[in-house]
Amino acid sequence: MSKLSSVRSVLAVKNLPNSISYYSKILDFAIDFESEDWCFLSRDGVKLMLGHCPDAIPASEINDHSYIAYIEVQEIDELHRELQARGLKLLATPESKPWGMREFMLTTPDGHRIMFAQDLQISDDIA
Repeated sequence: MSKLSSVRSVLAVKNLPNSISYYSKILDFAIDFESEDWCFLSRDGVKLMLGHCPDAIPASEINDHSYIAYIEVQEIDELHRELQARGLKLLATPESKPWGMREFMLTTPDGHRIMFAQDLQISDDIA
């Protein structure tokens, strides 16, 4: 049987240089490839492909469909502090949810929403 090995989110962005700056400087993604219309970035196991699409409907205008990723992390409170230290504004505080995850969401400059989450059961097992 074939095995799925990884996933990349492909995002349409209005201003590619601004988006590259946000993902690399604020979210600490490494730039793996860059051209006039594309930028591929990665951080640990998360990979993004940003495509310059100045005429696309902005993610900020598509409401609930602007969620692009639910990223599970270790040490979510540490990630939250790290992003705040890099100047990310309006970042909600991580909250423990009844489904066993501790989560916070951010919205990118283009309106894409990313949820970061830590599995509380795994955290309890580690402690």
